[in-house]
Amino acid sequence: MSGFASLRLILSAALLGALLHSPHAAAQGAAAPVQTVTLGPSGLPLPRFVSLKSARVNSRVGPGANYSVDWMYTKAGLPMEIIQEFDTWRRVRDADGSEGWINQSLLSGRRTAIVAPWQRTKGGRINLLDDADRDASVIAIIEPGVTGTIKTCDGQWCEMTFDGHTGWIAQSQVWGAYPGEHVKN
Repeated sequence: MSGFASLRLILSAALLGALLHSPHAAAQGAAAPVQTVTLGPSGLPLPRFVSLKSARVNSRVGPGANYSVDWMYTKAGLPMEIIQEFDTWRRVRDADGSEGWINQSLLSGRRTAIVAPWQRTKGGRINLLDDADRDASVIAIIEPGVTGTIKTCDGQWCEMTFDGHTGWIAQSQVWGAYPGEHVKN
C-alpha cells in the first residue's frame, strides 16, 4: 500500500470516528441518519419533483433557447425531477431516466406521480385503496405507467387522484415522491 493510500485510509477512519463521536451525532441518536439538503440557486432543494404545465414542452440539450431540442413532451402533468438549475433553466430527469433542460416557466410545483413505471413492460396492476392500509378495500386498479395527482404522502403511503378516483397507494409504487418523503399538495 502506498503512503498516500494508507494516509487516506487513516484520515477516513479518523473522520468517521470524529463524526460518530460528535455531540451532533449523539444528539440525533444512533439510528437517525444525518440528512443534508442541497439548495439550488433558486433557494429550493435539489433534487426535487415538479410537473409539466403544458402539453407541449421542449427538452433541450443545454440551458437556453439557442440549444437544440432533444425531446418534446406532449403530456401536461407529467412528473419531472429537477436535478440542476442554471438561471431560469432546469435540468430535469423523467421516469425513464432521460435528461434535458426545460425553462422554469413550463414547470409547475403541482406534484404528480407515475405508478410503477418500472413495471410497464411486465404488466401487472396496482390497487388504489380506500385507506392507507394493505388490507383496505380496492377503489380502482391502476395499470403501471398511469399518471395521477398527489394530494398527500406520509412517507409510506400517497393519497392520489386518478381520473376522478381518489385513494391510497404505497409510496414505494410511485415515481414522483421520494422514499420516506412527506408531501402536502
